[in-house]
Amino acid sequence: MVHVEGRPTVAEVSLGALRENCRQARTLVGDRVGVLAVVKADGYGHGAVASAKAFLEAGAVGLGVSLAAEGLELRRAGITAPIVVLGGVFDGEEPMVVANDMAAAVWTLERARALGKAAAAAGKVAALHVKVNTGMTRLGLDVEEVRAFGTAVRDVPHVRTAGVFSHFASADAVDTATAHAQRERFRRAVDELHAAGVEPEYVHLANSAAVLCEPEAHFNLVRPGLMLYGYAPAPHLAQVAALQPAMRLRTRIAQTRRIPFDTPVGYGGTWVASRPSTIATLPLGYADGLHRLASNRAQMLVGGRRVDIAGRVCMDHVMLDVTAVTSAAAGDHVVVFGSQGREVIGAQELAAWTDTITYEVLTSVGKRVPRVYVEEFDG
Repeated sequence: MVHVEGRPTVAEVSLGALRENCRQARTLVGDRVGVLAVVKADGYGHGAVASAKAFLEAGAVGLGVSLAAEGLELRRAGITAPIVVLGGVFDGEEPMVVANDMAAAVWTLERARALGKAAAAAGKVAALHVKVNTGMTRLGLDVEEVRAFGTAVRDVPHVRTAGVFSHFASADAVDTATAHAQRERFRRAVDELHAAGVEPEYVHLANSAAVLCEPEAHFNLVRPGLMLYGYAPAPHLAQVAALQPAMRLRTRIAQTRRIPFDTPVGYGGTWVASRPSTIATLPLGYADGLHRLASNRAQMLVGGRRVDIAGRVCMDHVMLDVTAVTSAAAGDHVVVFGSQGREVIGAQELAAWTDTITYEVLTSVGKRVPRVYVEEFDG
């Protein structure tokens, strides 16, 4: 167990797990398909810089971010690999994107021209990835607009169309009629670009689910996100690859106290002891990313055993009923999600208790929780 001085609430991140998950993705898609590792949202909460370096070490050909500022963080950390700003560029960000050699998603000529102008001023050529809406109805060109856009963008100076991409409307169900229709619309969009004389180097559609189960959506580049951090996007995909959860959120007990029958615990007294009980208080709360919906619902691990949250999650603290763990004492380790001994509580299980999804559990772990990097988890 890694020792951390000060507040003991930390998120341990296994670099070995991150690398192995990326290797699993590479094995699934084969040598002819590149992996663009998605490290947006601070690497899904794992730390973008450390995650990016691990994925590149494992053979990723580039990195996907949502925001230009996320790409800038990687560049400032010395990462020189290709970066694609998948969420597009906002007005005024073009010079920074060009100066730092990032490719940018575009779906308007106005933005393509702004990037070209910034590239001309810098003596460079801006790389564009044309975003197509195939059914997500969020961002991008409709398929019917692609040929005209391709024809026009060919004439924009100081830009090149490096890629074309779209996004599945489902993060977990890509082997469906709806997803197949999206894939075929995307193929038509690529054909429309070709008809306009535009031949992008990279064609990408596949998310984690498609990497795991839909080879026809791989094209020549895939964009896995969640699976790189150790979780399948749906239960039925969990057996496809031996993914390793890369984060363990843990803390230590700050205090224990014995309470008599019928004693209320926490704000509003929503938990009342049904027997003489032992309550443990932890220095972790909703300000750290433990959703308040976990109140009286979720479990944690103490002494390798599951114990229940007792009462409402506070901003900075949460209480557990550790009556069944007779040895529980101040200073003992507690795992919020991850492994302890032979027992495991996955982020997906915490997500179910809090009526959300694994993605939100991981990305909600707050900035005030230090990320501690290890090669692999100990007991």
